Amino acid sequence: MQIRKSNKLANICYEIRGPVLKEAVRMEEEGQRILKLNIGNPAPFGFEAPDEILVDVIRNLPTSQGYCESKGLFSARKAVMQKYQAMGIKSADVNHVWMGNGVSELIVMAMQGLLNDGDEILIPAPDYPLWTAAATLSGGYVKHYLCDEGAGWQPDINDIRSKISNKTKAIVIINPNNPTGAVYSKDILEAIINLAEEHKLLIFSDEIYDKILYDEAKHIPTATLTEGRAPCVTFGGLSKVYRTAGFRSGWMTITGDRSGISDYIEGLEILSSMRLCANVPAQHAVQTALGGYQSIDELIIPGGRLYEQRKVAWEALDSIPGVHCHKPEGALYLFPRLDPNIYNIKNDIDLVLQFLREEKVLIVQGTGFNWPTPDHVRFVFLPHVEELTPAMERFDAFLARMRKR
Repeated sequence: MQIRKSNKLANICYEIRGPVLKEAVRMEEEGQRILKLNIGNPAPFGFEAPDEILVDVIRNLPTSQGYCESKGLFSARKAVMQKYQAMGIKSADVNHVWMGNGVSELIVMAMQGLLNDGDEILIPAPDYPLWTAAATLSGGYVKHYLCDEGAGWQPDINDIRSKISNKTKAIVIINPNNPTGAVYSKDILEAIINLAEEHKLLIFSDEIYDKILYDEAKHIPTATLTEGRAPCVTFGGLSKVYRTAGFRSGWMTITGDRSGISDYIEGLEILSSMRLCANVPAQHAVQTALGGYQSIDELIIPGGRLYEQRKVAWEALDSIPGVHCHKPEGALYLFPRLDPNIYNIKNDIDLVLQFLREEKVLIVQGTGFNWPTPDHVRFVFLPHVEELTPAMERFDAFLARMRKR
């Protein structure tokens, strides 16, 4: 007897932890040391959560043994509400905040609550691949709108407009962007919102990196532009900004004009009740994190670890012949382009596998982020400069050998 996986999984992939990682694990089991630059996981690279967050979670453990309300702890939801109200978003209220086991769970929930089989949703290319996987698993058909590398990876409004049909239900914004590091301008966000209003689309805004910004970059929360206009579903969490990825503590809040989406909201309430509740101990970190000292600010200024690591990694990549890398304004990633006239790449999975085997560094191929051509890769710049610099030198040496072949 053979039992096969569901047909729903036929086109589902999550290449950040895909077959290349499996090869890395195999190599580690042989005793080889692999530098993993494939995933934005701060803790293994020495980025630890502030002590006050850990203390609050520990002190509340005795009262965290039972289920909480399905939407989440009131204290956590109120802290999230106040975060957005402080931005001037008057429609933010505690009854439209859901806590989740990370933003990942809430993305899946949001897609399951919205999409019928054949419904279309617009998701950027490149994207964080969970969005495409969750929409597809929910029965939706994903149309990827292009972001323009020549314009600093800003979304191409004309391409978005050309891909809207009578089946389109929603549009996804990832800002600051993973994998490109782009931070969207107000004009671009306004143009997307105008399209959403015109075609009655729901807006999903993934803002998990909202405080990880460099130089003069300014993050504009989408919801600040949708008050009294289109409904906006915003996603945020503690994983990156507060370095607590393992806690799995995220949130989703709906603001703007909610008058036409009451049935969708009812669906979200059903789904959140079905999972009983999110991780209760980790929710005790939310109020302290959002209301306390923002230690991330020390990391993103000149002299801070993230700032300096981004600088070193970007300069190294952009200096390699045939490689161009947009300097990220936000997030934790670099998404360099390998000139097809210099590097004849037929399959970028084979490229990163070869790099892994030859240089013991794990990265992710660009097509893993639903980019249509095999000419990009993604690096995480979380390691210390002392470890990051040799990794970039290995990539340089690897590409030098490719140019000679």
